[in-house]
Amino acid sequence: MTTQNLERTQKLTRTPNPKRTRNLKSGALAAVLVGALFTAGGLLAGGGASAVAQPAAGSRTTDVDQWNVPQAEQGSHYWTPERMQAAAPGDVLVEEKAARKTDEPPQAAAQSARSASPRGRSHGTRSHGSGSHTAPPAVPATSSNHIGKVFFTLQGLDYVCSGNAIVAANENTVATAGHCVSSGPGAYASRVVFVPAYLNGAAPFGQWLATDLFAPTQWSEDGDISYDTGFAVVQSPTGSTLSDTVGASTVAFNQSRGLGYTAYGYPAMAPFNGESLQTCGGGAIADPYAQTQSQGIPCDLTGGSSGGPWFMGGDFGGVQNSNSSFGYGTMTGTMFGPYWGSVIENVYSTASA
Repeated sequence: MTTQNLERTQKLTRTPNPKRTRNLKSGALAAVLVGALFTAGGLLAGGGASAVAQPAAGSRTTDVDQWNVPQAEQGSHYWTPERMQAAAPGDVLVEEKAARKTDEPPQAAAQSARSASPRGRSHGTRSHGSGSHTAPPAVPATSSNHIGKVFFTLQGLDYVCSGNAIVAANENTVATAGHCVSSGPGAYASRVVFVPAYLNGAAPFGQWLATDLFAPTQWSEDGDISYDTGFAVVQSPTGSTLSDTVGASTVAFNQSRGLGYTAYGYPAMAPFNGESLQTCGGGAIADPYAQTQSQGIPCDLTGGSSGGPWFMGGDFGGVQNSNSSFGYGTMTGTMFGPYWGSVIENVYSTASA
């Protein structure tokens, strides 16, 4: 089921200081979702669209976190070709969180996360428990106008991720990974720009500066990697909207688990160089550690591909239903992405309005 549900459950109240504002939304559905999936020590399959429920007494509300990027931090004229080339893959920002989700000793887990995070993932066999198979290597993709690179500065360092223009009422919304807009927990990024259809250093549609960033507070405040999705509202360098300029993907939420996905992104670590769009994919599996709600697909995209879109079934003309997020050291050749349920749908609804 695709959706362009752009209604807010509550309107976001902006305050001039501080710049971060919060939209409190119903959290009962999220609580039910988590409770249903984490049973008997494992993730259970779930699916189908679900209706928004009223919060139960004492249940945690679901926060939608927004950062209004100050004009001085919007990165105008900052991103030269040289700075783009020097930007580090954004996956390094989630390595520690991926390590904490394993049942390995801390030192071994950290090493494994570094070797199998999007930054260090290489072609190979994925394995866990009783099963293993070879992940097909990523291949060059036909250029897409609405998929591009996301450049940003966080804690004084420059990074690069991938992102995708999506259907929105404001016609200027980009979907990416949560760790590409916020350190989760911690500061929001500055100098965030979207460069659609990036290819070999060229920016055919220019740089689109982000004016507002959005993330689930499960990510922005708690650092929960199950909610590693973020959205950026951008402003046009030409006067035309992003959707009118490059097109936009439809999105879907609360879909069945275990679907087939095709992922896209700009991997920058060997054997790739980050200069062109790559793709890979396959059937999704649950997190075998049962520590996240994320799903994994056979995909060996490397660092720089974080935030790149996952499309249900077919190519980039399809419906986006997740994004590249992290990997485990014990499962090389497997990329994990967050399940787009009601929490992320609420964030999208606010960002896209």
